[in-house]
Amino acid sequence: MDATQQEMLRRILTECRVLSLAVTIEGAPYAGLLPFAVRPDFGAFYIHASGLARHSRGLGEGTSFGLVIHLPDRPDADPLQLPRVTLQGTVRLLDKGTPAYEEGRARYVEKFPASAPVFGLGDFNLYALEPAQGRLITGFGGALNIGPRTLGELGADA
Repeated sequence: MDATQQEMLRRILTECRVLSLAVTIEGAPYAGLLPFAVRPDFGAFYIHASGLARHSRGLGEGTSFGLVIHLPDRPDADPLQLPRVTLQGTVRLLDKGTPAYEEGRARYVEKFPASAPVFGLGDFNLYALEPAQGRLITGFGGALNIGPRTLGELGADA
């Protein structure tokens, strides 16, 4: 990965505020749109979701996920040139009161200050989406495989 691609990946993961999440519920695919924060080493993406939300039924400990994060589309742009990241991995439910939960909560609230009171609601859980593999698409014909090592290098360079 060259420096330009690395900077594009960092920009997508740090500047974007929502991700499209795909999970499996009762054997069928389901997609949702959720705000996210990223762990400093880029090894996990934190989402905070209500147990009442349909997508939460697909967020069990150890289940698989897919996600897409992309830069904003513009009416004057070619949508095939839209820089984006796709990742697949494993869901981890963070137990309240643990160091991992407190770190994730702090990162999430730092990015979304208005979310702080919602952490007091009993039906909300904090999840860490841990990527195992993915792709950085920089435009039509520009795709690179990425994984935990690539993301770790991105965190080390921050």
